[in-house]
Amino acid sequence: MTVTHASAPAVEQREPAPGPRPRADRPARRRRLATAGFHLSAGLLSLLWLLPIALVLVTSTRSFDDIAANGLGSLPHSFTLDGFRQAWVDGGQQRALINSLLVTVPAVLLSLALASMAAFGLSRYDLPGRRTLLLLMLGGNLLPPQILLIPVSKLSEMLGIYDSLYALIGVQVGFGVGFYVFVLHGFMRSIPPEIQQAAVIDGASPWQIYRRIIMPLATPALAALSALSFTWIFNDLLWAITVLRTDSQMPITASLIGLQGQYVSMWNVIAAGSVIAAAPTVLVFLRFQRHFVAGLNLGAVK
Repeated sequence: MTVTHASAPAVEQREPAPGPRPRADRPARRRRLATAGFHLSAGLLSLLWLLPIALVLVTSTRSFDDIAANGLGSLPHSFTLDGFRQAWVDGGQQRALINSLLVTVPAVLLSLALASMAAFGLSRYDLPGRRTLLLLMLGGNLLPPQILLIPVSKLSEMLGIYDSLYALIGVQVGFGVGFYVFVLHGFMRSIPPEIQQAAVIDGASPWQIYRRIIMPLATPALAALSALSFTWIFNDLLWAITVLRTDSQMPITASLIGLQGQYVSMWNVIAAGSVIAAAPTVLVFLRFQRHFVAGLNLGAVK
């Protein structure tokens, strides 16, 4: 006799009723909102920062009649490069730019060369009084430059180099070496000493260690300092008007003052001169941007 059992009734599976999201999603949503808020704020700040630059660029390509008729803040109704021609030729920007390059390039190269050699000696060898030397170099950069204007001017007159580009180069090198030594000293000191010891065992002289080992390793720091020093020296105005007197010797920053006095109400010419003065530093920064960021990252880690 076969006994059959009744099959159990199938249990119906119901989907869970929709409810509030788990609490684990709330921190993720907050992070997304915080990220979106950060990018929005950074975008607005960048737009606010770039707005004056865009205004200068647009003004430099407008005609004087357009600005006089419609106002400086109106939309452009013309496009011309005549303002650049006037600033470059009539305003003396061509000669001023050459003067700035003749001062900036030698000053940057000489400053970094002297600073790298001094930093190498102070960081890799146990020299007596090296901490005192570093503090003196750093303390010299803490002095306000205004209190040194008259002494520097008198000293350049005594040396017979007043009103010459050599005086301006000497001033830029003298006031920049201390800071560059302080930065390069910290970078070179972080290089492992075993590298130098291995080179000494192989018979390398101090000059060979400096030129073939330390300098290649310090390339990111040197590139970062090159971009910074080029910007500082090229944009300097205070020392230029202190040790120079002749208009033909003035760099481009001092030439902008004369351009503003010569073209008082011609804003397109003044804006064009400002663009010409800013172009070299922008190009140098874009060229060394990768090395500049690498140098900052390495300095932060070490």
